[in-house]
Amino acid sequence: MAGFNLSATQVESYDRDGYLVVKGLFSKEETDKLYHTAVENSVMQKNAMDLNDQSGKKTKLSLWFTPANDVFGYLIRSERMVNSVWQLLGQDSQVCHFHTKLMQKEPKVGGAWEWHQDYGYWYKNQFIFPDQLMSVMIALTSANKENGCLQVIKGSHKMGRVNHGFAGEQVGADMEMVNHALKTMELVYCEIEPGDALFFHSNLLHRSEANLSDHPRWSLISCYNSQSNIAYSETSTSWRVPVSTVPDHALMEWEALSFGDADFLKKENDPALKTTGWEQEVKTS
Repeated sequence: MAGFNLSATQVESYDRDGYLVVKGLFSKEETDKLYHTAVENSVMQKNAMDLNDQSGKKTKLSLWFTPANDVFGYLIRSERMVNSVWQLLGQDSQVCHFHTKLMQKEPKVGGAWEWHQDYGYWYKNQFIFPDQLMSVMIALTSANKENGCLQVIKGSHKMGRVNHGFAGEQVGADMEMVNHALKTMELVYCEIEPGDALFFHSNLLHRSEANLSDHPRWSLISCYNSQSNIAYSETSTSWRVPVSTVPDHALMEWEALSFGDADFLKKENDPALKTTGWEQEVKTS
């Protein structure tokens, strides 16, 4: 995996479709280590937030900003991740890490994520250029239709930002525009296996259904930004600090620190969950 690069065809696919799946970006051994750390780490669990969907089901996530010398930090900062993001954001960019979320959808109770664009959230942080923001989902367990894998509307990033309001405790897109998009573009279920990576644009419309299966669906979603893309209303600082990359072998071979000093986001401090004067409930029909 040393010196990993995306092909020109993969970069073109991301630009056209707004997303890209890369199979086996991380090995089974690496993914097993990440998953067991996520499940067993008390700091990560203590700092998890519950967000209700419109039905009242809860999705649990832990979100932090600065990638450190821990196993998740080694993934976030790995050459294969940072170099791939650099290729997709544009090779004149300096890659910075905005934040990473550990998504925890438990069997039978894990809630849905409503249709949204990530920039629907990040607009409140006043990032100027959505084309310079993207996310990378790394599956820690299998993600499929049964347990609520990510669904995307192929090419919807080219619509630009659509209006968002609240859907339960989440931010959701205007369903009138979503339904127009579904009539115009292809709906894709992104079924991925542990170690697979799903790269997606900040304006790609996506959702996931509740996990009604007997199996957990856990994943990491790391969000990256170009250093030149200023966030005028963001109090964290990692979004403007170029990522200090580590070798791809660091995840398995380097000593990892605990998460005691991680700068986790508290639910009450999330600007995306605070109502502004122009917002209203999302239309759901």
